[in-house]
Amino acid sequence: MIRAGRQHLVRTLADIAAQQGIAVQTLLNSGQHQAEEFPPPLGAGRTRLYDGEQVDAYLAGRPVPALPDADDDQDLLDRQEAAALRGEPLSVWDRRRKDPAVHEHLVLVGGVEHWPRRVVRDYTPAPRRRTGNGGGGRPTGTGDQVPRDQLPGRVAQLLDEDPVLTAARVADRLGVHPNTAAAALVQCRAERIADVMEQRGVTAAEAAAALGYPAGQTRRATVRAQAVLRGRQALPYLAAVAQALHARGWRTTDTPPAVQHPEDDVCLAALVLDAPDAPAPALVWSERHGWRTATSRRHLLGRGAAWPPPGDGVRHLATGTTPAPADLVQALDSTD
Repeated sequence: MIRAGRQHLVRTLADIAAQQGIAVQTLLNSGQHQAEEFPPPLGAGRTRLYDGEQVDAYLAGRPVPALPDADDDQDLLDRQEAAALRGEPLSVWDRRRKDPAVHEHLVLVGGVEHWPRRVVRDYTPAPRRRTGNGGGGRPTGTGDQVPRDQLPGRVAQLLDEDPVLTAARVADRLGVHPNTAAAALVQCRAERIADVMEQRGVTAAEAAAALGYPAGQTRRATVRAQAVLRGRQALPYLAAVAQALHARGWRTTDTPPAVQHPEDDVCLAALVLDAPDAPAPALVWSERHGWRTATSRRHLLGRGAAWPPPGDGVRHLATGTTPAPADLVQALDSTD
């Protein structure tokens, strides 16, 4: 599990490899992560996550510190841990996690689904209702009733009316899938929380409280709000990169990219290189890893925030997470 307050420290094997300046496959081949002294993973799932403080200590040759051992309502549990806490088979939790009352608390960390301990422990399944649409949201077999481009505005209106709005309520009112409702509600709350953080210089939790959002409903939104704020701060840099690529002749416009959040706690952006002589179809930027090329102009970010190793058309460019636009152009030029 991820202990309360330590989500920002979590690292994947890709993060650990990048920290050492090597490819993920090189790390796997070395067996370093399987050494007896290496910190244990935070869960038993296929995607291994590690505590960054422990990893830093190991790589520096220092004793690996112990993690907190006291349970906290804000500990984050993966699906195996959630099922174990409830004493249920994994297949049962896999059904439970689709309930809007659970899904709206979903936290993606390193591409792995987690839920706060309190939500897992206190969740009570609603009685089954024999209706044509499974008990709320859109009717079975139909698409969302509100077009995606109109959804943010409609959710914002509902949130204006009710600060304690739930994803289940959004699904019922707008006739959209519960997952769609939860994602839209998290994003709307996150943007408003980020606005208050900018205006007042307060923390995400303080901003959420000022807006009247219940702490139990806004864990994802407060994490996302911090990423939204970092994304806003990165926009001038991304705009400068877009202008440099346009000046070089690799893009037909100098429009800056939109910052995206495939996971709540990370910022990514993609720039399509649409000129015929461009050295790659597109570029992807990550606030954690910097720049890389993409092999296609479709599905640029891949699944979640996964950062692919070099090879098969993927190149890691320049150094650092925010290299100067001129250095980035030079790095691309060298691959022609």
